[in-house]
Amino acid sequence: MARIARSHLIPALSILPTKSCLSVNPSLFASRPHLAAVLGFRRCFSCSSRLSMSLKAGIVGLPNVGKSTLFNAVVENGKAQAANFPFCTIEPNVGIVAVPDPRLHVLSDLSKSQRAVPASIEFVDIAGLVKGASQGEGLGNKFLSHIREVDSILQVVRCFEDNDIVHVNGKVDPKSDIDVINLELIFTDLDQIQKRIEKLKKGKARDSQSKVKEDAEKSALEKIEQALMDGKPARSASLTDFENDAIKHLCLLTMKPVIYVANVAESDLAEPANNPYVKEVMNLASELKSGLVTISAQVEAELTELPSEERTEYLKSLGVSESGLGNLIRATYGLLGLRTYFTSGEKETKAWTILAGMTAPQAAGVIHSDFEKGFIRAETVAYDDFVTAGSFAAAREKGVLRSEGKDYLVQEGDVMLFRFNV
Repeated sequence: MARIARSHLIPALSILPTKSCLSVNPSLFASRPHLAAVLGFRRCFSCSSRLSMSLKAGIVGLPNVGKSTLFNAVVENGKAQAANFPFCTIEPNVGIVAVPDPRLHVLSDLSKSQRAVPASIEFVDIAGLVKGASQGEGLGNKFLSHIREVDSILQVVRCFEDNDIVHVNGKVDPKSDIDVINLELIFTDLDQIQKRIEKLKKGKARDSQSKVKEDAEKSALEKIEQALMDGKPARSASLTDFENDAIKHLCLLTMKPVIYVANVAESDLAEPANNPYVKEVMNLASELKSGLVTISAQVEAELTELPSEERTEYLKSLGVSESGLGNLIRATYGLLGLRTYFTSGEKETKAWTILAGMTAPQAAGVIHSDFEKGFIRAETVAYDDFVTAGSFAAAREKGVLRSEGKDYLVQEGDVMLFRFNV
C-alpha cells in the first residue's frame, strides 16, 4: 500500500446476560475458601478496562459482500436483515454463539453435571463501509465507532461472481475492497493519533511516574503515526511492552487483529485455492500478517435450513468436513492467542477462555477477581488424564491430579478447581 497523503463450585448463582459488571458480595465466599464460583466474565482482550460476557468479533466489509448472510447463518436464530442494497444494516446486529468443543460434553458426562456451559463468542454484524467512511460517507463515522468495541475484525471479502448481486464498486476486486476498508481504518486512527499527540504536547505531567507514562505514550504514538502514514496498520509498529500498555486506552482500530473471510461460491468451497480471487486475498493476508478463512455464506445459510443430523452429510457432499463457524472460531482463537480450560462438577461443567501464558491466579480471575486476589492453589489435571481417570477423586488416587501454585502457566484443556480465600 502506498504512503498516505490526505487532503469454580458453590451453590448456583444467578448469571444475567448483561454487559455490565456483576456486583458480588465477597462475604458469599468467605466461609468457602476452597471453592470457586462460575460467573462467566472475562477481561476484554482489546480494552483492558471493559468487562464482557464473551469475546466479540466484528464482521465488516463493503456493502453486499455477504456480511449479514454470514451473520444470520452462524448465529443461532440470527435476525439480521440481508438484502441486495447498500446500508441495509445500520445498527449493528449482535448474536452470541457457543464455541463448539466436544471435550465439554465428555467432561459433563463424567461429572454427571446438571448442565454444560460452553465458552461463547459474540458476533457483531457491522454495516457496510465505503470509501470516505472516515469522513462520514455512508454514515461511516457511526459504523467505525462500532468497530472500536470489538476484540477482532472479520473482514468479509467477496470472491464470487453473481450478476444478480450488485457490487458497490461495479466489479469484484478483492484487493480494492480490502484497500478501501483498511485505508478508512487507517485514516480514522491517524486523526485520533494526531489529536492525541497535540493534547500531550499541551499537557504537563503531574509527577515523575506520570511523565514516564506520557513519554512512553508519545514514543508509541510517533511510531504508530509513521506506520499509518506509510499506509500500514498500527499493529505493524514495533513497540515495547510498556509502549503497548501506554496506548491501549485508545483502542485503535488498526491495532485490532484481522481475519480475512473469503466468501466464495458453493462450487469453490472444496478447493478454494483454485479461485483466483481467493489467491489474491491469501497473498494480501500474508503480507498484512493477518488470518484467512474461506467460507461460503450461502452454504452456511443453507445449513441452517437442515436438521442437525443432515448437515454433516451435506458438507461431505460438498467436499468439506466442517462448517464455516468452526473454521471462523478456530481462526479467531488462534489469531488472538486464546486457550481453553475447564471447571467440572455436579452443578455444571464449564469452558473458560484465557490468553496463552496466563498463570493459575490470572485464569482464576477470569471467573471472578476475588479468586485471583485470594488465590491459594489450583488442583489441576490434564484433560486426557481426567478422562482416563473419570473424576477428580480418581485422578488424585492415580497421582495425576497436581497442586499448582501462583507461577503455574495454565495449559490448553486443563481441568481445574481453584482454592482461594478472601
